[in-house]
Amino acid sequence: MLLVVKKILAYRFIRNKYFLVIISFSTWMIFFDQNSYLNKRKYKLEYQQLMLDREFYLKKIEQDSIQLKELKTNNLNLEKFARERYLMKRPNEDIFIMMDENTK
Repeated sequence: MLLVVKKILAYRFIRNKYFLVIISFSTWMIFFDQNSYLNKRKYKLEYQQLMLDREFYLKKIEQDSIQLKELKTNNLNLEKFARERYLMKRPNEDIFIMMDENTK
């Protein structure tokens, strides 16, 4: 007898038009809508990654601007930079490049 009552209550609850509308709407909003929960989660993760990239690039810009200021003010630093980075040399001068095996 108790089982029959539970089935009847469940059946009435499921056939309720408001219940069906709420379930349909919730399903649509969670999975299929343009502003769905899944899309919002994806955008939030992308935003966090972009903020980390932004911090990295701001630090890199700061380092490069300091290095650029040093290169503009001191010719010895400019020559050292050109020799180390671009392997430039003076006339009648030989360059030997020494590489560590661990840095390959």
